[in-house]
Order: sequence, then structure tokens, then C-alpha cells
Amino acid sequence: MRHAQPSYHHFSSGFTLVELLVAITTIAVLAAIAFAVLFNVNRQGDATKSMHNIEVLVTANMAYAADNGRYAPADDKQNLRRWHGARKSPTEDFDPSQGFLAPYLGKSRCINVCPAFQKMAKSKESFEQGTGGYGYNAAYIGGLPGGKWNSDGTRLSAMPSNVPRPGRTVMFTSTAYARSDGVQEYPFCEPPFWDFGTGPTGDRPSPTVHFRFSGKALVAWCDGHTTFESMVERAPGTNPHGGDVTGKDLGWFGPDQDNGYWNPQCRELP
Repeated sequence: MRHAQPSYHHFSSGFTLVELLVAITTIAVLAAIAFAVLFNVNRQGDATKSMHNIEVLVTANMAYAADNGRYAPADDKQNLRRWHGARKSPTEDFDPSQGFLAPYLGKSRCINVCPAFQKMAKSKESFEQGTGGYGYNAAYIGGLPGGKWNSDGTRLSAMPSNVPRPGRTVMFTSTAYARSDGVQEYPFCEPPFWDFGTGPTGDRPSPTVHFRFSGKALVAWCDGHTTFESMVERAPGTNPHGGDVTGKDLGWFGPDQDNGYWNPQCRELP
């Protein structure tokens, strides 16, 4: 008598379609999370490096003031020398090792470039070089309203003793200038309104404070501390180079009254 052979069930060692889809989805989710974490880490690293860079600028300007009695001038009458560099003619590029702050910036004599700005500066027609993506309060610290000048042709700048609230007065910020093909460097953080010596005019410049750190601008104050400030919405001034200032995260922070945190004599600050 023949005995029935036992039945053996063979199972495939491969994945089913559903299992493959679940695995692929899981991998995609994990990759997205890893990318987001890496992106945030890189972005935080850029912010930390940029904060160090701007702190170096404040320290250099304080050292300049200690030696000269005034902060570094923003520029000179011929616009050939500025706080961030110098050139031999208006058509040449700035040499970033020859600015007014250069002797106080270490061996390189140059400003370190903001890594966040470096990743987004795409304009091919830049007329500014050597700022590193930072701008000086030329209206009230690197200069005085009304455009006063020293005997050597440099701009008359503010004295530390004439800044009664240094912790509420802007010295440098992250900056950029909008052009039709992207953003470029810009050496000055323009105040909310032009001031030609008789107070804020009510006419706005094209904004240059750059809110590139997750919607915040990096600000260095005259007492040496740094903060990240959020934009306060207001109508921008006219941009003669066709730049989209709103789309490029350019604007202002703080109050408008009496030019707010730019003006060391402002009495309207909260």
C-alpha cells in the first residue's frame, strides 16, 4: 500500500508589492526627515558663522573709535574709499583689504563672507564688492545726517559719546541689494526714511536689510550685542535696478518714528 506523500508548501523569500511600497515609502520619509535635519543644521551653522563675522566688524569699529575718537567713516567724498574697501577710480572694483576697518580685521584685512549670503548671491552685475553681505549704518553711525565731511575728505562719523543708547542703535546688519537677476552685496543698511539733515523725510530708500535667516535679519548693535530681528511690513521705496525687494526678503525692522533703531537720538523707541 502506497502512503500519500506529505504536502510541502513553498513560500517565496521575496517581498510582496505591498511590502515593497511600504519599504520605499518608509525610506522616502526617513530621507526627507534626514534632509530636513541636515538642512536645518546647515542653516544654523550659517547663522552662527555669520554672527561671528558681524561681531568681528563691531569689535573692529569699536577699536577704530578707540584710536580715532569716532567710528569708522562710511566713505569719502570721491566714493573711492569706504569702510569695506578702496578703489582707484569709480569704474574699478573695490580692494577689500584697503577699507577703513582693514587694519582691525586681522592678517587678511578683509571681511569674512556670510555663508548664507554666498549661497544666494546670483546677480551678475554687482557694483559692490568686499562687504561680505553686511551693511553699515552710514546714515547715523558711519556718517551724520546732512553729509558732513572731515578736512581729509572722509565722511564725518559719529562719536561713541553721542550714542546715548548703544544697545538700541544699529551699527551693522545683514544686507543685500535687489536687482532684476538676483541680489548683490550692498555696503549700507539704509534706514526706513532718507534723512538729509533735517530729520526723516518720509521718502523711503530701496530697502537693503536682508532677512535671509529664516525670515530674520542679523543685527549688530553699538554696544556689541547681536540679535535676529523680524521684518515689519511697510511699503518699500523705489528700486531703480528692477529688483523685487519683497520677493528677495528685503525690508526694515522696528518702528518708523524718527528712523527708529538707526537714529541714536530717537526718542520714540519702546
